[in-house]
Amino acid sequence: MIIAIVVVILVLLILAGTSVRVLKEYERGVTFRLGRLREPLGPGVRVLLPGLDKLVRVDQRVVTLTIPPQEVITRDNVPARVNAVVLFHVVDPVKSVMSVENHAVATSQIAQTTLRSVVGRADLDTLLEHRADLNEDLAKSLDSMTEPWGVKVHVVEIKDVEIPEAMQRAMAREAEAERERRAKVINARGELQASAQLRDAAKTLSESPASLQLRYLQTLLELGADHNSTVVFPLPIDIIGPFLDAIRGQAAPGVNGASPPGHTAERTTHDH
Repeated sequence: MIIAIVVVILVLLILAGTSVRVLKEYERGVTFRLGRLREPLGPGVRVLLPGLDKLVRVDQRVVTLTIPPQEVITRDNVPARVNAVVLFHVVDPVKSVMSVENHAVATSQIAQTTLRSVVGRADLDTLLEHRADLNEDLAKSLDSMTEPWGVKVHVVEIKDVEIPEAMQRAMAREAEAERERRAKVINARGELQASAQLRDAAKTLSESPASLQLRYLQTLLELGADHNSTVVFPLPIDIIGPFLDAIRGQAAPGVNGASPPGHTAERTTHDH
């Protein structure tokens, strides 16, 4: 009699252990009774009928899915290897169980094909410079495809882009040429601004001869500070201007074809 009671107690304990389930706060339970779907179960202690009910646990936490490197060819025919990461979570436990066999594997496979498709429609410059736009397009495409499975895609981020070494060297030469162009443009702009400032300074000094003389003295002072053996004294052009005009006036008759008086007399004596 005692043995029978012990056996009954053990059987009841086994049945209780197989019929009681505890669902965590982030889990939902999809149950089937004799193969038919029942209402999803929330977190807490849940009692199932042994042998009649089957429980499928669905985790609703955000899942980080790493997409392995994909061999793609961009729109401008540049081969590249691209990998990415996808963040998603289950919003409808029933759809995630009823609509797809394994929603994580299905999301991974559709993410790989979508990554190749989206990157293949973009050129290399867009892939490198406008990665945020590509991430947004990938997230929208994946979310629209996984919505019937009860899966919500939050973020898709392209992690790394590998391109051939020859293309890397070409891009380095292009960047170097672009920097040289910018340096030349900046230098030309500086020369233009300096010439404008020099022109304004020349106009200001020409209006005041005293300031011009002070500038000459300042130049001599700067030269003397260097202890040089050679002193360069700037001579104003307006001082030697009259002498140059006089020389030009004396040379003008010879230039116009008229001989000087002494030369004419000498030629006449020679003829006689």
